[in-house]
Amino acid sequence: MRKLPLFTQNSVTSDNETVHAYLNAALSGNTWRAYRNDLQHFQVWGGTLPSSPEQISCYLACHAQKHTVATLTRRLASLSKFHNAKQWTNPVSTELVRATFRGIRNQHGMKQRQVAPAIKEDILAMVKNLQGTKGIRDKALLLIGFAGAFRRSELASLQYCDIEYVQQGMLIYLRRSKTDQAGQGRKIAIPYARGAVCPVIALREWLEHSGINEGPIFRSINRHGHIGEQAITSQSIALVIKERAAAAGLDATKYSGHSLRAGLVTSAAQAGISSWKIRQQTGHKTDAMLQRYIRDANIFVDNAAGGVL
Repeated sequence: MRKLPLFTQNSVTSDNETVHAYLNAALSGNTWRAYRNDLQHFQVWGGTLPSSPEQISCYLACHAQKHTVATLTRRLASLSKFHNAKQWTNPVSTELVRATFRGIRNQHGMKQRQVAPAIKEDILAMVKNLQGTKGIRDKALLLIGFAGAFRRSELASLQYCDIEYVQQGMLIYLRRSKTDQAGQGRKIAIPYARGAVCPVIALREWLEHSGINEGPIFRSINRHGHIGEQAITSQSIALVIKERAAAAGLDATKYSGHSLRAGLVTSAAQAGISSWKIRQQTGHKTDAMLQRYIRDANIFVDNAAGGVL
């Protein structure tokens, strides 16, 4: 399947190649890959670009019982974005497609799968007694990922020059994130822990053990324990979380790369930390995206049934 650039010289009036390069850089790599995969899925099914309302409605109907509403929502968004970028008539915005999707949502709508948050107790169980090169790396990765509420892509992108040790612990400069498409970056504070397990000390031990003093912080390790030059992948981080969850006696199928970030939010909410302080750590712009974690964390606090049973 040929690569579909989001913007081409036909998309804009200017023929300046630099303009087109910047236009295609407007989306992060992960976002672009998601769009590309969605478009390819549509084409493999038999869809054509540009498409028609009838064709997209048939595509939705064909996959209504195979995929979640969330997945279909994302694929519609990708098709809409692509048509708009090409300045084609957008079939996704037609009433035929909208009505078809409303019917699918009403008939097949279901609760979106939500991964289990790796709360503080889970993290402590995962990092207990980790030894050896991979164990030292995984301990630092899990603790830093949790304390910083990092996404797995953010963890994978961290560089040695992004770290600054301070009296209270450590500052990590996050150059870019999913919600920071402009690349403004922000600093995340990782304090020394009061308990025996500390993310700052764990990361320092990993860097000393590995000898890393430049480039990616978290790197691939082969089966012989040799540390690679390349950064660990986002997929490998998710596998590390699952592997360590299983070793700790947890149900690994419930955990994913998002569990560290969700775990910090949930643990902080349970500890009574204010939402704006949580957002300062996570980078969320509003409370809306936090509410689902906070609601789950506090679901038994002042519970109505608990007051009468």
